[in-house]
Amino acid sequence: MSTPPNSYSDADPSFDLVKRITQRLQQGGVNNQILEILQQAVEKEFDKNHILLSRPEKIRLYRLVTKAVLTDMLAKIEGDK
Repeated sequence: MSTPPNSYSDADPSFDLVKRITQRLQQGGVNNQILEILQQAVEKEFDKNHILLSRPEKIRLYRLVTKAVLTDMLAKIEGDK
């Protein structure tokens, strides 16, 4: 006997839904899309402010800025709960 596609075997059905949606978004490349948007924004700021850096410095600064932005976003998401 098979279970219907929308039935849940776990105690918390919302967990299964979150897991499935998260997997689909990740398979669709949403993580890469977000990082691409951030990279473009950082590059735009570099250009706008005439910031010239070596490649390693640029990568390091990009990582720091990206981490700061994503940390701020997580704090805002957690604040919405």
